[in-house]
Amino acid sequence: MSDSPQKAAAPLGRGLGREGLARTRILDAATELISANGIRGTSADRVIEAAGVTKVTFYRHFRTKTDLVVAYLERQAEQERSALEAARGDADPRQALENIAEIIGVFSCMPGFRGCPFINAAAETPDPDDPVRIVVDAHRTWTRDLFESIAADAGIADADTAAGQLQMLRDGAMVNGYLSDPQKVAETLRLAALAIIESPIETRR
Repeated sequence: MSDSPQKAAAPLGRGLGREGLARTRILDAATELISANGIRGTSADRVIEAAGVTKVTFYRHFRTKTDLVVAYLERQAEQERSALEAARGDADPRQALENIAEIIGVFSCMPGFRGCPFINAAAETPDPDDPVRIVVDAHRTWTRDLFESIAADAGIADADTAAGQLQMLRDGAMVNGYLSDPQKVAETLRLAALAIIESPIETRR
């Protein structure tokens, strides 16, 4: 047997072991409940029951309901950013917008889709200094910056205005996917987004 000291077992972390699994189950339950019932319609007790954890376990991971909602939104933001970054990739502006339109169309057609989680959260959280709104605003700023970069690559002279128009289209598509026919979202969004970057030559650099 070696005389060297044995390494201590790695502690359970967020991504590994029972604690990590418990946190994931709580977030999964919160995602399903908040998507269906909204933030105000989802109590900590309902999440605890759906996740199959004890109150002690729940509050060990999330001291308050606000902490849980922030974590839920941060996970949603991470997933959406990964999808949009992959959609853009090395594609030219036209193809990037077509890819993004397709992704939004897919999300809109998913079972249980109830609209954009960030728009929904903002509607339930009027205080701009609330931690929930801070997460929402940060993600929307990121999304607008992405659109501005795409517009700039397309040669749009006023990329900031174009970014605002593209973000408005994105918001409308997410709402339309819930209230109207989700099957038409991707094509409608694609045509409208391309119309913005294919503006007359006078508006380009």
